[in-house]
Amino acid sequence: MKTGYLTRTIEPVIARALSEFPAVVLTGPRQSGKTTLLKHLFSNDFKYISLELPDVRLAAVHDPRGFLDMYHPPVIFDEVQYAPDLLPYIKERIDDNRDQPGQFLLTGSQNLLMMEKITESLAGRAAILKLLPLSKREEAGTPQAPLSWETEDAPTLQEGSSLNALSEKLIRGSYPELVSRRQRNVALWHGSYIQTYLERDVRGLKQIGNLTLFQNFMRLLAVRSAQLLNMADLSRDLGVALNTIKKWLAILEATYQVFILRPYFVNVGKRLVKTPKVYFTDVGTLCYLSGLTTAAHVTSGPMSGIIFETAVLSELLKSYYHRGYEPRVSFWRTSSGIEVDFIVETGTKSIPIEVKVSATPQPRMATAIKSFQVDFGERAAHGYVVHPGDVRLPLAPNVSSLPFANF
Repeated sequence: MKTGYLTRTIEPVIARALSEFPAVVLTGPRQSGKTTLLKHLFSNDFKYISLELPDVRLAAVHDPRGFLDMYHPPVIFDEVQYAPDLLPYIKERIDDNRDQPGQFLLTGSQNLLMMEKITESLAGRAAILKLLPLSKREEAGTPQAPLSWETEDAPTLQEGSSLNALSEKLIRGSYPELVSRRQRNVALWHGSYIQTYLERDVRGLKQIGNLTLFQNFMRLLAVRSAQLLNMADLSRDLGVALNTIKKWLAILEATYQVFILRPYFVNVGKRLVKTPKVYFTDVGTLCYLSGLTTAAHVTSGPMSGIIFETAVLSELLKSYYHRGYEPRVSFWRTSSGIEVDFIVETGTKSIPIEVKVSATPQPRMATAIKSFQVDFGERAAHGYVVHPGDVRLPLAPNVSSLPFANF
């Protein structure tokens, strides 16, 4: 069982941002480790104030200037979404001392109202960073390890990389509490998490009426994860208006529960599918909402491919967000049905990635990647077929298999 603090990839990014900006805003889903990280790094130098406490929140809302007089920088204001009206007064304090970096550290579960206030009040004054649950590298104690295409040295397979061990890990997900406390009941934790998310992050939004219906929407979206998004079907199946589905999806995206994967567009004379896909950010959340509780469900059930795709995309998102970058990830699909699961754009190159649940990679698995490379020529980089096995070998010219443990 792992215990203690796990070093996060984003730590040097926060330190650099604090040296350059008056304020740093750390957002991300509830329970992703924001408070733990900031307390671990800055408890000796920053005062810590949680705005989740009702009396503290009341003071901040009713007398914001007096509240800020009590807590001079450097200070951490945690869960700032509970007092978004404090942000203009923080701007006022920053503008009084604009050249001083590292005055305020703000955290919050991503919230539509909070981000609107931040955009209005702190534009140009704050670095906005995103923290998702733990990446594989962070769990393994190698948070700064490069991605496979960023190094010529193939990483060593991690221990416990068997298919069964991987499946158990995917069901658990990567929220820090479940990673560090293996004795926690996974289904109970995720059930409580979803309920807390609904009650605290969703109930306060005007777009939400029936929380039970919204939760049904989440479950329906889970079983359609990784598929082309058909909001009209969702609207019909749930019996709600199409605009309601759009609003609910925007809320899930804004709170980092889902990631909308958009299609890759470059004009190559082919008709390409323009409809996006939706993936859950945490694969454990996906498994819970889909009712999957055993390794057998993950490895051989009808959603095995979706679950494994979600795990791969989640690692890509964490790798980029935790370095302080917006991930440039999309998918490629032609109208004739040729599809590459993920395209990662790095500078002038586009890296095609296929995900297969078979632990035995075969050359035919590289077919779609080869088609992408033909269409995009020099723009297309070396491609990878990511799989749950332990074999790394060439599948075609400029395409190789890559174990998920090495990903």
